Amino acid sequence: MAGEKITVNFEIDPDSVEMLNSITEQYKLPNSSKALRCLLDFIAESEDEWDVVFKKIRCRRC
Repeated sequence: MAGEKITVNFEIDPDSVEMLNSITEQYKLPNSSKALRCLLDFIAESEDEWDVVFKKIRCRRC
């Protein structure tokens, strides 16, 4: 569903940018912002799973 969008600035690691770019290309999305919105929509619909995502400490760059 399309809706109003705002511009937000935040920092992410280069490998996350690469992941978004890969998703964008693989699924023929218009841009990486759309890929990120899809990911955010997915997690928003799974609020009962937030603990699985956000309570576990992950360190992919340690």
